[in-house]
Amino acid sequence: MSIKVAVTGATGYAGGEVLRLLLDHPEVEIGALTAASTAGTRFGQHQPHLLPLADRIVAETTPETLAGHDVVFLALPHGASGAVAAQLPDDVLVIDCGADHRLESAEDWTAYYGSEHAGTWPYGMPELIVGGHARQREALVGARRIAVPGCNVTAVTLGMQPAIAAGIVESADLVAVLANGYSGAGKALKPHLLAAEGLGAASPYGVGGVHRHIPEILQNLRHAGADEVTLSFTPTLVPMARGILATATARLASHATSEVVRDAYDAVYADEPFVHVLPEGQWPTTAAAIGANTALVQVAVDEKAGRLVTVTAIDNLVKGTAGGAIQSMNLALGLPETTGLTTIGVAP
Repeated sequence: MSIKVAVTGATGYAGGEVLRLLLDHPEVEIGALTAASTAGTRFGQHQPHLLPLADRIVAETTPETLAGHDVVFLALPHGASGAVAAQLPDDVLVIDCGADHRLESAEDWTAYYGSEHAGTWPYGMPELIVGGHARQREALVGARRIAVPGCNVTAVTLGMQPAIAAGIVESADLVAVLANGYSGAGKALKPHLLAAEGLGAASPYGVGGVHRHIPEILQNLRHAGADEVTLSFTPTLVPMARGILATATARLASHATSEVVRDAYDAVYADEPFVHVLPEGQWPTTAAAIGANTALVQVAVDEKAGRLVTVTAIDNLVKGTAGGAIQSMNLALGLPETTGLTTIGVAP
């Protein structure tokens, strides 16, 4: 089986990570590499670590360039994916790594993104709990349009959804604080992303309920069983290239002991190939997840505060974006879900 794949936005961080993983996928042939402002340049100028592709010439993103591919990954800024996808045939598997097709509510999209909603695609988080005990992977089998989750969304959802589904926390009082690597902000040159500003500093952003991942997290937790759900969400840039460490807490239900909490998480993730609940006393670190399609999860009960504390570590470019995208591609095409993906991190 040979699957011909094109990647748009190939010179950005997300597009480059999709290609890094696809180079190790045994069923894939890499076709067109496309971009906008970098079209016509040598690919190795932008992604020098991807040596097998270094001498390719970046093409323009046009229907003609993307024709003849079985799968097209869209690694584009929000607002750009809808127009490209509309030009592709229905039988092509299109996987949007951007935000355009994640939200089910057009009102939420307009409120947080300020433009017209492009529509809703099947959601590319296979581990998401939906309708009780089912998982989202069932909706991805045979899909031809898939929306990949946001990276922060993946970390917070995987950390909190077992407690929501088990009814052991009050979903109306969730708090999440995240430490984020700079690659999550993309390659655009902005003063606050320069090394002179970021090295040796930690700085919050998207504070006060304005971050665009909030409605997506709420959407996911409602699918996991939350009736009324509110979230205080504060991400913070820290001086690392990759990784997210998400600490999410919620008020415990009266019956939720440490044993009940541990059993709930073990039950949800026991058979998941890419989500690992760590042994008690061992805490996730971003270093352990770098380069791997894994989410490392730990939980604790703060008895004095009456709260559940969850900590989740992922690589924002792998499990948070490209790895989740390829995991979803495998399901859509009937391949083993783990094909071409690793749980082996790169440390130190």
